[in-house]
Amino acid sequence: MHIGLIGLGKMGGNMRTRLRNKGIEVTGYARSRDVSDVDTIEELIAALPAPKIVWIMVPHGQPTDDVINEVEKHLSAGDLIIEGGNSRFSEDIRHAAQLAPKGIGYLDCGVSGGVWGLQNGYGLMVGGDEKLVAQAMPIFDALRPEGERAEGFVHVGDVGAGHYAKMVHNGIEYAMMQAFAEGYELLEKKDIIKDVHGTFAAWQRGTVVRSWLLDLLVLALEEDPNLSKIKGYVEDSGEGRWTVEEGIANAVPMPAITASLFARFTSRQDDSPAMKAVAALRNQFGGHAVKKAE
Repeated sequence: MHIGLIGLGKMGGNMRTRLRNKGIEVTGYARSRDVSDVDTIEELIAALPAPKIVWIMVPHGQPTDDVINEVEKHLSAGDLIIEGGNSRFSEDIRHAAQLAPKGIGYLDCGVSGGVWGLQNGYGLMVGGDEKLVAQAMPIFDALRPEGERAEGFVHVGDVGAGHYAKMVHNGIEYAMMQAFAEGYELLEKKDIIKDVHGTFAAWQRGTVVRSWLLDLLVLALEEDPNLSKIKGYVEDSGEGRWTVEEGIANAVPMPAITASLFARFTSRQDDSPAMKAVAALRNQFGGHAVKKAE
């Protein structure tokens, strides 16, 4: 099998390598000529056998729209686009509808695994037509972890379902990371605790909180025991917000995920206007002391 892969960043570049290691021929395109196999998207698509399969791995939003619009120009009926970035599920529905009149197939694939995916494989969540999923299964099998397919791959449902599942996955990830982070801060704060890193390390086997995220936190603490080399400033890439929005739209309570998202907002404030207001109110109604701004 020979596919095209557009987007060769941290994820896309490693995916190209893993696919090649598993016997899938890959022609890759990126704007950086240092990593790209071809000079243009048109050249990439011309190199593919029919029916052509193009996997898109670029940032969600306008970059994905632009690439799909360009790829569409060079594809024909029976060809297939797999969108593997972190697009919102509603964008997948729009993209599939855009391509359908030309007979171009569309699958959305949520991909989890980060920079470790090359070594460990990627967790894959796919949405779209069952026949198209079967057509692309050699690709999915090459990318997923070794072992039972069901433990690293799922055909979630219709177009958009793959990215919807990945959205919820990332929302859960937000809450799990926040829970570990709050536990870390409390352990660091308590004077009777003498080995924070060792405590987390001892949780890696046999405990109910053992997980890959825990393993990564242990690794981070090995590299920087007091996390003194980084600031407590955390961005969000969109999926956490979308998960909360979907919770509201479907009347599903999500206090843990919502709180973890808001904690990221707090991390970006040097001095919270909201907390200034709370301090001012406490001072007004109860005469409570406030700390003066410097």
